[in-house]
Amino acid sequence: MGTTPDLVTIRNRDALARTDAHATVLDCLAAGIEAAHPQRVLDDALSVSNGQVRIEDAVYDLGAYDEVLVLGGGNAASQVAAALEEILGPALDGGVVVTDDPVSTERVDVVEGTHPVPDEAADRGARRVREAAESADADALVFAVVTGGGSALLPAPAGDLALGDVQATTEALLASGAAIDEINAVRKHLSAVKGGHLAAAAAPATVVSLVFSDVVGDDLATVASGPTAPDPSTYADAVAVLDRYDLDVPAAVRAHLQAGAAGERGETPGPDADFSHVRHHVLADAWTAIDAARETAAEAGFETMVLSSRVRGEAREQGLAHAAVAEEVAASGNPVEPPAVVLSGGETTVTVRGEGCGGPNQEFALRAALELPDGAVLGTVDTDGKDGGTDAAGALVDADTVPDAATAARARDHLADNDAATFLADRDALVWTGQTGTNVNDLRVLLVE
Repeated sequence: MGTTPDLVTIRNRDALARTDAHATVLDCLAAGIEAAHPQRVLDDALSVSNGQVRIEDAVYDLGAYDEVLVLGGGNAASQVAAALEEILGPALDGGVVVTDDPVSTERVDVVEGTHPVPDEAADRGARRVREAAESADADALVFAVVTGGGSALLPAPAGDLALGDVQATTEALLASGAAIDEINAVRKHLSAVKGGHLAAAAAPATVVSLVFSDVVGDDLATVASGPTAPDPSTYADAVAVLDRYDLDVPAAVRAHLQAGAAGERGETPGPDADFSHVRHHVLADAWTAIDAARETAAEAGFETMVLSSRVRGEAREQGLAHAAVAEEVAASGNPVEPPAVVLSGGETTVTVRGEGCGGPNQEFALRAALELPDGAVLGTVDTDGKDGGTDAAGALVDADTVPDAATAARARDHLADNDAATFLADRDALVWTGQTGTNVNDLRVLLVE
């Protein structure tokens, strides 16, 4: 599978492709991201014939509805909206999506917000999405766009909470090292859109949830904090997360969550709520990217093995584990004979203790680079093109990234300060794609010659 430059471009590919091995890793990364792009995915997953939309094994008769809308948010939301406009044509009446990666659309209003911490524009957009859902009636068909990044881009603070409360809490959660389901258990209980609230607001309209999953295991309640899915978490779970990580959050947030845990606020729509009007379609996930990257590696003549699509935990610990896999492949031919490409996906986290700059993929890459054997090349990126709070997608490293003891000492100092980006930029190891229009989480390609 090749890449399509109009959809995915590694901007500094010429500088990074120092050898054929480096070029192959970059080709695999680009192919993986390309495969998960909404234009590619929706062209394959949706078809329209005789006024009927077919998605997987479901058929929706457009003539049975008075109104067809697109509502939702996330990194890929505007790309999904644009693709739906092209596929549905004049049958699509309008809608609103919130994204940090806007593209031009004709019928759907695109609101540009910020990620991973929401801004006022995202808040206004999220409220418009909810209002449009509330206005939909039984004769409406709502295509709900649910993609990675929606947790930040659909804030809509609940109750008396202010956006500043949500912003401060988001920053504390992202720095804590908490797992994504823990982070989203809190965010769902601070929002009037997430945690099933969007689906509840849209009832009795028919809701078709189009999901681009960026979470391990494709848990519908976790992707974008589950705006159209039943929420199994509770206010008590959210309070427990704050306590577990000793988070310093605004007093209004803790009071809001504690009131909910005490039964003074209604829970998010849970597993017992009526979601009979909703159908979910997971159209892309980590395997979408991994499969495309694996095919590209095989076409280049490499043996391939998928280590896991569910890698999680501290980024630097997983980086060391992947370096150990490279050592084993090179030394013993286990678990795959070289020349080989080992692939993985998932989502690692960073517990921030320093003052530096970087993201999970950059910490992953730098820790691996300290141990990679000669002949190994590792590329690791966030498929949305923005690793953590940086504008780099990730990094491409090998044994020469950390060539000697003095450089290794400096690398460890940067890791201790959560400053992988600075070190990797100095070593010309960062991968730049710009925003890619999709998000199926992290993709890693480990080549061993």
